[in-house]
Amino acid sequence: MTVRRVLGDRVAATYLGGVLVSGFGDAAMLLVAGIWVKTLTGSSSLAAAVTFCVWAPTLAGPVLGTLADRVRRRPLLIWVNVVLAALLPLLLAVRAGRDVWLLFAVFFVIGTASVLSDAAEAGIVTAAVPAALRGDFNGLRMTVNEAMKLLAPLAGAGLFLRYGGGAVAVLDAVTFVLAAAAFAALRVREQPPAPPVAGWREQTAEGVRYLRRHPLLRPLVTAGAVAMLLSGLSSATIYEMTDAGLHRPPAFVAVLYMVQGAGSIVAGVVAGAVMRRLPERVFAATGLLLFTAGAAVRAVPSLPVVLTGTLAIGVGLPWVIVAGFTAVQQHTEPALVGRVAATAGTVIFAPTALSAALGAGLVALIDYRVQLAAVGVLGLLCAALLLLLRPRTYPSDVPAAEREHGVLSPADAVEGHQLDLGDPSPQQH
Repeated sequence: MTVRRVLGDRVAATYLGGVLVSGFGDAAMLLVAGIWVKTLTGSSSLAAAVTFCVWAPTLAGPVLGTLADRVRRRPLLIWVNVVLAALLPLLLAVRAGRDVWLLFAVFFVIGTASVLSDAAEAGIVTAAVPAALRGDFNGLRMTVNEAMKLLAPLAGAGLFLRYGGGAVAVLDAVTFVLAAAAFAALRVREQPPAPPVAGWREQTAEGVRYLRRHPLLRPLVTAGAVAMLLSGLSSATIYEMTDAGLHRPPAFVAVLYMVQGAGSIVAGVVAGAVMRRLPERVFAATGLLLFTAGAAVRAVPSLPVVLTGTLAIGVGLPWVIVAGFTAVQQHTEPALVGRVAATAGTVIFAPTALSAALGAGLVALIDYRVQLAAVGVLGLLCAALLLLLRPRTYPSDVPAAEREHGVLSPADAVEGHQLDLGDPSPQQH
């Protein structure tokens, strides 16, 4: 019922629509970019470098989050999508291997824009979605993203084979135009940012300090980072597991990814309901245990067992991430939320590239089953620490600025607070 309330609200539905269309284009373009580079250059390492270009800006998350806190978030979202829509048609100029630098440059900008958008989104969600419904909203957002990862690559690959990479770039540009239009239609009561009283360096450090010192956010975000680190170690074994364990061709990996994606879609739909029944730490620990236990059982060379473990990975891993980012929205003052969310994104996702490289090296040195078992053990230890190391005090579940706007508590919000913000006041933009 709460999911229907989220989807029935104009603000939430419009925002999710923007996420859906831009996510479709991005998922199609990211797959095609690697194929495109491989086709033009014959180099697998250059093809893999496209993914690095997308993830590299994550390291600058605290600084980009400071920018998101200095401006209005809704106009920032609109302009980010407009700029990307104008930038992508430049890829029509990519004709030969010597032109792939342009692909790398464009995808670096796309990665930077993604970090900016995520930071701005944290502010939009804080302003538009009641505290008790943010778990549902964030879960549905993840469901939308995972659904696009299942559908869009097929469309992108088909378009690439028929018309070339330029056609996919144009498709992605169109989706950014539609996303900009969706964000322009948002009716969000957003307070103007306060004039900065400190420089960029101090403002950026403020977001880092807040996250580091917060007794609840620090362990939840750390758990997300550990989950992504272990995810890289687990994912690196997938080809060896498919070959040596299941005796299937490499193409069977696509089936495993589809099963994992299906699990993630289910995880997103039910995330909000589960979060209301479990404390935040228990919810994150449950997700971590599901994910790492699923990885560990994939050491068993049995197709039903591997498929079951893969489904558990798809359910558990998103829960750890949703728990961290929802907690950031719940426990951060609106003026700081962009910086804190972007810093959390850096902490959680920066280990991904390192763990993927480490995992690939370990696969060449040790039995993949040992690697998967180690993921299970480390996940169990991390979940236990998350549950046992309880802070003595917790900040209020709802920042003071939100209480002034009528959100008394998560329970009150579920019972009586509607997402609809009504007619816009002169301060709404």
